[in-house]
Amino acid sequence: MLRTPIGRLRAVGWMEGASFLVLLGVAMPLKYLAGVPMAVKVVGWAHGVLFIAFCAALVQTMRNRRWGIGRAALGFLAALVPFGTFVFDRSLQREQAERDVARAPE
Repeated sequence: MLRTPIGRLRAVGWMEGASFLVLLGVAMPLKYLAGVPMAVKVVGWAHGVLFIAFCAALVQTMRNRRWGIGRAALGFLAALVPFGTFVFDRSLQREQAERDVARAPE
């Protein structure tokens, strides 16, 4: 999965999406309801790093697959919405499967 740009984008997308959900669903309630601000600091930092990695993987995939700006913008917007990277992953999975079928020996 990590050998192709789409595979790397999918892997980072899953990690980024999961970190976003942990930030929103665990760390923020800990901060505001339990008075533990360190949770947001730690999880927020990790999520930020993963967001940057997702953006870098998105640019790499955009160049490699020759995507238009619209497809890349859709991927970027998906990273801004909870569960967005998981929804975007479905289209990436289809594209990767089509590519694998096209390359399979007959």
